[in-house]
Amino acid sequence: MKEYINVLKYERKLSENTIQSYENDLFEFAKFLKKEPKNAQKEDILKYLKEKNSRSATTKAHYFTVLQNYYAFLLENDEIKQNPCDTIYVPKIPQKIPKYLTYEEVDRILDVPLVTPYDYRTKAMLELLYATGMRISELLSLTFSSLDMEQELVRVVGKGSKERIIPFNETSKKYLTLYLDTYRSYLIKPGKKEEKLFLNNRGLALTRQGFFGILKNICQRVGIESEVSPHILRHSFATHLLNSGADLRVIQELLGHSSISTTQIYTHVSKEHVKEEYVNSHPRSKKE
Repeated sequence: MKEYINVLKYERKLSENTIQSYENDLFEFAKFLKKEPKNAQKEDILKYLKEKNSRSATTKAHYFTVLQNYYAFLLENDEIKQNPCDTIYVPKIPQKIPKYLTYEEVDRILDVPLVTPYDYRTKAMLELLYATGMRISELLSLTFSSLDMEQELVRVVGKGSKERIIPFNETSKKYLTLYLDTYRSYLIKPGKKEEKLFLNNRGLALTRQGFFGILKNICQRVGIESEVSPHILRHSFATHLLNSGADLRVIQELLGHSSISTTQIYTHVSKEHVKEEYVNSHPRSKKE
């Protein structure tokens, strides 16, 4: 199992959170088995999954995927002769249509009053998030070397340490320049040096929790009652691009999805938009 975890870490270069999740699940399974995991049979795995009955279908499907991938690794390395998961049927979890914001809601979030240096930092972050669709972890990892202000490009390191280049717009450039050239220096504390672009009130790199709190506060101020996360801004970016006619392959590249099937979830959202536009626009759609 430790060898497999090392493969995930150094060869497949999965994220730290994913590796930790796999490690926890695999060692929990080993503890349940009370025998060498490579000797597990189909019945052992079914018993383990049955013990997880109180968990959600999504969580159970995750446990099964972890085991299936682990035994595929053992099979590939001739440690076992058959993957015990191959004959187990686990119902597919239907994909949820991602939540997204309307154009008007995005405008309300982005048009926050600018008074303090922290306001300019937040404005730069929000504009860049919505302009690029990057993940919050990617945004918080940015340094000065990540930006090409002249070309209006940002280099992002995504999942599996994969790099991609994303363009950003003039509005993002304007507020990034304002923050970096004028207001960031107010956030740096004497004697401290921080490479990350976006800082908190202690002059250190802003954390995910810190940004979640900032975004929640803004939504309360502008009267948006539904829960808004940075990932919903990412969904909004993709949905709004698709609704405006952007090619799905381009959106896939911008989001950093390894498979087009992941990006295709946004076509369902777009169909909802098409239906709504049809009902609102067709001259006979509202007639009895």
